[in-house]
Order: sequence, then C-alpha cells, then structure tokens
Amino acid sequence: MEKVKAAIVGASGYSGEELVALLARHPQVEIVALTSRQSSGQTVAEVFPRMGGSDIAGMKFVEPSADALKKCGASVVFLALPHGLAAEFAAPLRRAGVQVVDLSADFRLKSADVFEEFYGEKHPAPQLLAESVYALPEICGNEALKDAGLLACPGCYPTSILIPLVPLLSKKLIDPNSIVINSLSGVSGAGRKADIALLFAECNESLRAYGAPKHRHLSEIEQELSAAAGAKVTVSFTPHLVPVTRGMISTIVVSPSKGADAKAVESVWQEAYQGQPFVRIVPHLPDSKHVTNTNFIDLSVREDKRTGRLLLFSAIDNLGKGAAAQAVQAFNISRGWDEATGLA
Repeated sequence: MEKVKAAIVGASGYSGEELVALLARHPQVEIVALTSRQSSGQTVAEVFPRMGGSDIAGMKFVEPSADALKKCGASVVFLALPHGLAAEFAAPLRRAGVQVVDLSADFRLKSADVFEEFYGEKHPAPQLLAESVYALPEICGNEALKDAGLLACPGCYPTSILIPLVPLLSKKLIDPNSIVINSLSGVSGAGRKADIALLFAECNESLRAYGAPKHRHLSEIEQELSAAAGAKVTVSFTPHLVPVTRGMISTIVVSPSKGADAKAVESVWQEAYQGQPFVRIVPHLPDSKHVTNTNFIDLSVREDKRTGRLLLFSAIDNLGKGAAAQAVQAFNISRGWDEATGLA
C-alpha cells in the first residue's frame, strides 16, 4: 500500500515532537515536511536527539507556509499550533483539499460566539466550524471520523473528563447539575515556551491551581456534556499544575440519580467502551505513571456513602491520549485503518 504523505506544522513543540516520533514509525505514513520557525534549517536529530538514527534524522525543519505545505505533496497536515494560528493554515489547506488534523482549539467549538467568549477574540475561520469533527474517537464514533476532512482534536483536560462523564449523562445515571471537577496536569501541558511561571525553580516543589473559575477548556467540556445530556450542563472545573513533566489526573465528584452506585457506573462504562482498545476500567485508583507514553485512559469509580456522592477518577498522558497519540488514533480511523496503528 502506498504510504500517506504527511506534514507537521509546529513540529518542534512538545505535542509536535510526539507527533514526529509517532508518525516516523507509522507503517502507513511518510513524513514529507516538518515546519518550525525557531528550528528552521536544523535537522530532526539536532532538535530531537532521540530521533538520531531514524529514517528522518537528517530531514530539515522549514519555515511554515501554507503554499509550501501544498507543494510538498502532503495529503494530510497535522497542526500542532496555539489557538488562532492553526486556522491560518487550515483554511487554505482545506480549500486545496488537504486533510487537516488540528491539535489546537480553533475548531473544537461549534459556536463562534462561544469561542469569542472563552478565547477573547473573534474566530479566525468560522466558515469551517460546521465541517469540523470533534475528534474524540470514543465519544464521536468511527462513522463521524470516516473520511473527515477537518479533525478537531480535543484538549487534554476535556479528554480526561468527557470519557468518564459522557456515557453516564447519556444514561441519566448522574445529576448534571452536581458535577465538580479537579484536574492536575504536568508542566508540558503549557507547551514549549519561555515563561517565568514554568521555569524549573518556579514549578519544582510547587502545587498550584490556575485558570479558575473559567478555564478555556470549560467551553468544549460543557459543549460535549450538554450534547450527551440533551440539555445545558454547567460544571465547576479547577485545573492545577503539578511538578511532573507529563501526565494528567482528573477527580470528578457527582451526585447519582436513580440510586446509581459504583457497580452501575462500571456497567455503563463497560457497555459504552466495549471493544475500545485504549479505555481501561481499573480496580485501583488511576496513577499517571501507568499511562505515561501511551494512548490509554484509565478509569475508576468509588462510592462515598457518607455523602451519597460518586467519585470518578481518570488518568491520561497529556501529550499522548491528551494530544498527539489521540490525533493519530483519530487520523487512523478517518483513513479506515485499525485505530491502534502506530500506537502499540
């Protein structure tokens, strides 16, 4: 089978680096272009020494340009860029018929008004919102991804939250007005950038909340939870930064309905995710070290009989299931391949 030619824009960031490593060993993909403003002219091995000896070790990063991407022959372009910048590439690429897999927030929301509310700026390409697919495979399903031209990959926090909650809301097993979420993320979730707050001396031996009470990811969390519940859902969400490089834990407190207990939650999860290769329902409380460098999400539930509430737990790798690996999973499905291709 002829390999699909792929390009990665923003390839020198943390998510971009993961994409480079995953796609370089993907049996059905050929990387034909890598772009990075700060690394332009350098080779892959110079920027990512761990890629030395790989087939693309000598490939040079180039300046990002939509025209250059179209000329390189790529039939799919992965965008590992901050919000706002991705749309600058997505619009001309889609006009040229190139498939776009976007890891930014630009096309996750279906409402340009909600985007403006949470991101503080007008949407840069609202005409593409109707075309985009919210590419969380376990939630949207394979049919929605099949032959999709614009895949909007979820954020890491929403991934860790939606997978445990969506089937419970769909089955009306929990009170949608009771949801309180606390999530903890490794420092790589902030991206590879110079920022005093992210220096080792600032993050080491430090635990802190941020983005409260209206983190940007709330917009897509509530969008997808509302779709599952069939009514508007508003949640309390507080993210925290913890001094690890990668990994994410979410603890979700909910009130059950209809006397639902932990066994009922596990039963709904098992039904919803039967045959899903990357969802693991585990007996222990999830630990980020068990999912690091993988595309797995580990789920667990506990009953708090003193308060009558249910405690839901999830763990993912914020750069894996929360970004690059999940993007490859969704891309695989869109091409009709086994979703685990290149992710074993």
